[in-house]
Amino acid sequence: MRINLFAKRNAKEILRDPINLFFGLGFPLILLVMLSVINSSIPAEANNTMFSIENLAPGLAMFGTAFMALFSGMLLSKDRASSFLMRLFASPMTSFDFIVGYTLPMIVMASAQAAITLLASCIVGLELTVNLLLAILVTTLASLLFVGFGLLFGSLLDEKAVGGICGAVLTNVAGFLSGVFIPIDLIGGAFKKTAEILPFYHSVQAIQAVLQGNIGELLPHLTIVLGYSVVIFALAVIVFQRKMSGGKA
Repeated sequence: MRINLFAKRNAKEILRDPINLFFGLGFPLILLVMLSVINSSIPAEANNTMFSIENLAPGLAMFGTAFMALFSGMLLSKDRASSFLMRLFASPMTSFDFIVGYTLPMIVMASAQAAITLLASCIVGLELTVNLLLAILVTTLASLLFVGFGLLFGSLLDEKAVGGICGAVLTNVAGFLSGVFIPIDLIGGAFKKTAEILPFYHSVQAIQAVLQGNIGELLPHLTIVLGYSVVIFALAVIVFQRKMSGGKA
């Protein structure tokens, strides 16, 4: 009950800011339109599938969830800077309750973002199949990685620093190292090896695999992403717990 009330409060705080709605729901659609226009202008004889909708949709679905780090981190850092969170620290809520309360509205928003992006992709050529539903689920699971990053940085840093790291650094790193803007195979070398170590590339590959119905290829990629998510969330809980107890992380 306490978690539900706290999660509802956090959802209202997020939806109160129209900028959150724009970046969370609208920005991936703008990128979809822009990159689709670029793809349509590429001559067919060039045989360039860089921005084909089959490659574009999974990347944009993942990229949209990267903003969950910004939303969760900014909300937590704002609450830490105010007396609101200090009052809640005196309540029976545990650090786990707080983390779940911040996470639940982000999961709902990530699901909505994934559904809107993938359905919009169907309008510009992505095949509409039952795999789309599973792709939304996989995208939502992949979003936990970014929610965890947001909660970790939100527990450690102030609002301005969170905005810089989660809003600029993390989104750009995720965009380039996932292959959303430039295919990883096209660059190769150390760049590709680095991308394959980090979870962002595997998030896109997991979504792409499920859209193509390749469940066998889905599991290895999703396992890596969820493994990173568990570690990041564990760190977020530990740091947040130290903040609650008055320690220094």
